[in-house]
Amino acid sequence: MTILVIAEHTNAALAAATLNTVAAAAKIGGDIHVLVAGSNAGAAAEAAAKIAGVAKVLVADNAAYANQLPENVAPLVAELGKGYSHILAAATSNGKNILPRVAAQLDVDQISEIIAVESADTFKRPIYAGNAIATVQSSAAVKVITVRSTGFDPVAAEGGSAAIEAVSGSADAGKSSFVGEELAKSDRPELTAAKIVVSGGRGMGNGDNFKHLYSLADKLGAAVGASRAAVDAGFVPNDMQVGQTGKIVAPQLYIAVGISGAIQHLAGMKDSKVIVAINKDEEAPIFQVADYGLVADLFEAVPELEKLV
Repeated sequence: MTILVIAEHTNAALAAATLNTVAAAAKIGGDIHVLVAGSNAGAAAEAAAKIAGVAKVLVADNAAYANQLPENVAPLVAELGKGYSHILAAATSNGKNILPRVAAQLDVDQISEIIAVESADTFKRPIYAGNAIATVQSSAAVKVITVRSTGFDPVAAEGGSAAIEAVSGSADAGKSSFVGEELAKSDRPELTAAKIVVSGGRGMGNGDNFKHLYSLADKLGAAVGASRAAVDAGFVPNDMQVGQTGKIVAPQLYIAVGISGAIQHLAGMKDSKVIVAINKDEEAPIFQVADYGLVADLFEAVPELEKLV
């Protein structure tokens, strides 16, 4: 049994989610191969070779894979994947864009966002916005799976010495082209990898009031998130959204400020180790999942909390 893990990377470096995906592969058992599809991605390939537990790194280096367009990468993965028992990718935008196409080309079902491995063919995944956990068994010849990174502790990034092998693929499918991207830049930790997250909701009132959360986050070394209500209201950009249709986080500490606690939001953060809620509405649903709750005006509570940090 051999497992193919699709690396999440920027050509120059691996994304942290790759380590969580390899951890899921290790739970399944068998040899683990990592595919790095990119352009001038030697640095990412070398980093992948050092991951503990990885037996081989496959490198598809072609200009067509520079931006990991799914129309180009999916045929490569499908072709290589025929020789594997499992194909895994992180449940990121990239992974969720590529793997359904791979499953369709292989004519198999996909299992999405697993959070636990029961056996080589049986997995657990959340359904109904995380209110229930489904146990799914697959009889597919090749099991195509996306992995929710918060469900698995990352393996060590160092310690491995995998062989690196070049592979060729179908390259440019001619169906799409990369036009450009605008990347949000911040000195704060990445939202999905931060150990502490401070999030604001509709109760913040407007985008300017998020300055209170930014100030607190900077003292805590935290990332800043937001509820969908805050994003929809235009307070902050959508890359800050935490929830079922946003980013899934599971930090050591999650501080929810002015967030009512709609099911959509809870699905994205309720696996946090410690949840602190600040809301002036004592009936807010967020208090049902919070380890610590403070019924107070956030504009008084947050500055006071900041003074204590």
